[in-house]
Amino acid sequence: MPSFPPAVRADPAGLNPRAAAPGARTAAAVAASGSLSRQRLLFGLGAVAVALAYLPVLAGLASDWATNPNYSHGFVIPFAVAYIVWRQRAQLRRLPVRPSAWGWVLAIVSQVIYLVGYLGAEYFLQRISLLFLIAGGIVLLYGWRHLHSQLFSLALLLIAIPLPALIFNAIAFPLQLLASSWATGLLHAVGIPVFRSGNILVLPHRSLDVAEACSGIRSLFSLIALAMIVAYFVPARAWMRLGLVLTAVPIALAANAFRIGATGVLGQWMGAAASEGFFHAFSGWLIFVVAFAALLGEAALVHRMAERRGGARAAV
Repeated sequence: MPSFPPAVRADPAGLNPRAAAPGARTAAAVAASGSLSRQRLLFGLGAVAVALAYLPVLAGLASDWATNPNYSHGFVIPFAVAYIVWRQRAQLRRLPVRPSAWGWVLAIVSQVIYLVGYLGAEYFLQRISLLFLIAGGIVLLYGWRHLHSQLFSLALLLIAIPLPALIFNAIAFPLQLLASSWATGLLHAVGIPVFRSGNILVLPHRSLDVAEACSGIRSLFSLIALAMIVAYFVPARAWMRLGLVLTAVPIALAANAFRIGATGVLGQWMGAAASEGFFHAFSGWLIFVVAFAALLGEAALVHRMAERRGGARAAV
């Protein structure tokens, strides 16, 4: 009788595990691929449904970005988040997909938040409900580990949502007083007499009103958002990245105080016209660029420190 090699020997009863294993593996791969395709389809359909349901909320948010200078950085955030998620694509493929029904709980909580915001005419609650809904969708379709991998992206999106007026004013007014105080010290340092009354600086030939727009809150929010993006790409420990983000606060406040002080110096030496109009608008952009450059310099320093620490440990 003719003989067959063991790898291809006929096995009509299906009892040879070596003969059945390739087919089983193929079936498992096809099933896994089909499951992944279904998850992607569900995620895509869910994203479209959420976008349509939240279209008025998103339109209002984009309008605030366009009309409120305090949050003009919001237009950059979605593109930054999309790029970050794209860079994580290999990591996300390696994460196990373990859908959890707790995603429904997050989704329900998000809608409760939305309802409270809608009934109370509070846009902030309506907008952050979208973040909770996104988190619930991730947990429902992919699991908690996938949500953990996207916490930074969600935090970055949160920075783009305008704060409620009550909280915003509670932050802006102390910043006005702080900027006025620091600018007063700068003017005294260059020999210009100044009297400060709250947020009003009285100079010999004019007065400066440190309004809300000059409080530094605009540059503060934008610089914190940029600091978060920069810190994400710096290969350093988490505490060093957090320190980089936190230092954006004093950098923004110091830069704004310098701008106010420079306005007072120009007004004193060259007249009020030199410190108003074009200069006043241009100086805001210039000081912000300088502050961002300082932040980038700090990021380069943090990167170098992290490399030195890593090299020292490798040498040991």
